[in-house]
Amino acid sequence: MGYRWPAEWESHAATWLAWPHNPETWSGHLAAAQREFTAIVRALQGRDWVHLLVSNDAQEDAARTLLREVGVEPDSGIDFPRIETDDAWLRDSGPIFLVRDSGGRRERALIDFPFDAWGGKYLPCRNDAAVPMRISERTGVERFAADFVLEGGAIDGNGNGAILTTESCLLHENREAGRSREQMERRLAEWLGATHVLWLGAGIDGDDTDGHVDDFARFVDPSTVAIAGADPADAANHAVLAENRDRLRRMTDGTGKPLAIVELPPPPVHRVDGHRCPASYANFYVANGAVLVPTFGARADARALAVLREIWTDREVVGVPCASLVLGLGGVHCLSQQEPSVFA
Repeated sequence: MGYRWPAEWESHAATWLAWPHNPETWSGHLAAAQREFTAIVRALQGRDWVHLLVSNDAQEDAARTLLREVGVEPDSGIDFPRIETDDAWLRDSGPIFLVRDSGGRRERALIDFPFDAWGGKYLPCRNDAAVPMRISERTGVERFAADFVLEGGAIDGNGNGAILTTESCLLHENREAGRSREQMERRLAEWLGATHVLWLGAGIDGDDTDGHVDDFARFVDPSTVAIAGADPADAANHAVLAENRDRLRRMTDGTGKPLAIVELPPPPVHRVDGHRCPASYANFYVANGAVLVPTFGARADARALAVLREIWTDREVVGVPCASLVLGLGGVHCLSQQEPSVFA
């Protein structure tokens, strides 16, 4: 129908977020995670309109109070849609927006992929599964309902038809028995306009999604991929990331141009209450005029921000503290979902 999946760095109308509220996700650290979450909203304010989903009045009141405490005016560029959620990971439970050109403006649609809580790991998830439909009802954006599970964090696109993904997630039996590469490539072509699917292997340690690509490999322009580095002493990640880096070196952007690769420094192994978390600087989010990058209170934070500032010279690169948020097994990108602008 002429729709395509735009790159994240294309102009946004808004960013969709959901207030973190599940105490099991951030066991014993929910308050700290909520305070770190406000830094995402603060970085977006004045750049992207923020739709912050809340389930009820109590959540809205809590969000408004904490935002004001950290210097964010909750009545400026933010609204609080009443859409009930089970958790806050809108990259995966939220819709994926598409665009197509129409006389100088862009028409938009959204895809509602079934959501099964990453292969049935965290049930029930009925509220999260209904989020795309609720967003379509609220915005009036046409909704297309897919018949197969696909989480937004499992794919990354360059806006020109090239899509990065992993075998460990997209072909996992817990998403759908009997999936094949050929079948998923046809689906990505049909639903997202994919012309070139770049298959990587497994994901990083501590990730409960079976290997989402947004935790370690991301397009930063149509022909360049930033990949997470791993310390040789980090046995759990070093070999996996080295294999993925070697695969990328043999790949092209879909036009025949070899991919350029930028390596991000590895953060130290990050544990909260003894649990290893999937800390990664690759889980950044590209907003209007800014790139929001997870930081972990480590010396490597400054090096990662410096590398990304060399890439994103036209945007402010903003560090967002995620030392507690990442206990939920995700970062800035996992929590956010972009809505593209109607203007190209």
